[in-house]
Amino acid sequence: MNGQFDLITIIALIIAVAAIIKLRNVLGHRTDDDEKRVERLKTREREAGQRPATETASADVITMPRRDREPLAPVSAPEAAATNAEARIRAYPVSDPAVTTGFLDIAKADPSFDPDAFVAGAGRAYEMIVSAFAEGNRKALKDLLSKEVYDGFTAAIAEREARGETIEQQFVGIRKADVVEAELKNGVASVTVRFVSELISATHDKAGEVIAGDSQKIKDVTDIWTFSRDISNAKARSNLNWRLVATQAPN
Repeated sequence: MNGQFDLITIIALIIAVAAIIKLRNVLGHRTDDDEKRVERLKTREREAGQRPATETASADVITMPRRDREPLAPVSAPEAAATNAEARIRAYPVSDPAVTTGFLDIAKADPSFDPDAFVAGAGRAYEMIVSAFAEGNRKALKDLLSKEVYDGFTAAIAEREARGETIEQQFVGIRKADVVEAELKNGVASVTVRFVSELISATHDKAGEVIAGDSQKIKDVTDIWTFSRDISNAKARSNLNWRLVATQAPN
């Protein structure tokens, strides 16, 4: 029984080994058709490697179907600047719609005009002018004021000096700055701002005695100032300085 089993097992193994050898010979041998298919594959791979990056990348992108339409006209830089300026202006909060209209008129002549930037600059100018006036600094005032306003400020300084008075002042800050008027007239932009500031101010006489104000107390001060700038032509617009052209007391 064991001999018979061994004989059958040996025959089966011989058959299996023969089958494996035959299968290996078949799988390991390339026919002419196989060689052609391999060459075609290599050719496609070489061509793919020589294509521009944009072309090969496009194979991985699925283009969504779309309707044919007319191409959009390119937007020029001045048009884009005007659009941005208008958006900034319409977004700027004002209590009077006429201010927005004035801003838009100014921006048409000068697309770089920005309400936020203007008010920030006007606030800095306000602090500089108030401080320079208290110190009697005529040189600092000259570059910030129109001739008429400069003459008025320097006259007040001269009268104060003639009386021997001095001003002790500390600028605390601006609590509020609201644009109340804006217009463009004959190429000149004018913007009026109502400032509410906090100051510590005291006026001393010759003897050093306080005759007005309080050197220990913060006081709220309201000023309505109008700033102006010529933007009638390119040369004028190259000068970015706004000057104080008018002051008025609050109602």
